[in-house]
Amino acid sequence: MPKASDVKKNTAIEYNDSVYIVRGIERSVPQGRAGGSLYRMRMYDVVTGAKVDETFKDSDMLTLADLSRRPAMFSYVDGDEYVFMDNEDYTPYNLNKESIADEVLFIDEETQGLAVIIVDDAPVGLALPSSVELTITETDPSIKGASASARTKPAILSTGLTIQVPEHISTGDKVKVNTEERKFMGRADSK
Repeated sequence: MPKASDVKKNTAIEYNDSVYIVRGIERSVPQGRAGGSLYRMRMYDVVTGAKVDETFKDSDMLTLADLSRRPAMFSYVDGDEYVFMDNEDYTPYNLNKESIADEVLFIDEETQGLAVIIVDDAPVGLALPSSVELTITETDPSIKGASASARTKPAILSTGLTIQVPEHISTGDKVKVNTEERKFMGRADSK
């Protein structure tokens, strides 16, 4: 049983006789309070999809739910559902667009290293790789002679995500993006 301070995003926990997947965590340190930090967690019920915001002390013990991760790849969009295909047995997993809204910004047809999170035989979320390669669809023109460590400019990626990139990067370039921090990591290796 981990402490609240050890729980990470996309962890499944049992709470109030339900299983929830943690989608966001905000840490705060109240002033004038003896003791530790507070962790406000935004959680979604894996069965109903209901959203719950709950605050835990850093020392609160939480129960992890039994979950598994299946390697999968993005297949297609069907209305409000994103369909992913299991890499090993080709099982289709349907996930509601709203429940994976943050993750969708990092997914295109070529994204590798995805995993569908399964709780009680039902797909409940996505685990992203630490970095993905996406193509820039729109940014200001590149500036000749700009160094790699110079000022940055906004760039819109093929998935709709906007990140800051160095001035020498141009539209059409494929870049590596850190999925946790939503930051530019460098140009993607061209094959």
